[in-house]
Amino acid sequence: MKPEQSRAARGLLGWSQSRLAQASGVARATLAEFEAGRREPYLRTLQDIRRSLEDAGIVFIDENGGGAGVRLRKPSE
Repeated sequence: MKPEQSRAARGLLGWSQSRLAQASGVARATLAEFEAGRREPYLRTLQDIRRSLEDAGIVFIDENGGGAGVRLRKPSE
């Protein structure tokens, strides 16, 4: 997961850094430093952030020539 994906995912969900920090159990300062590109968190921390976003409906799109990204999962009907 890239910092840009984290910021974009929060934007799609309407989540603040504080909300994501609470959902993932990661310190808000750690999240802020990661999203600003000033810190590369431990793998476990990145996994916790990603899992929280995925649980909320985010789908991560891998690098595929057009750049990595995120989207919202289609709601179940």
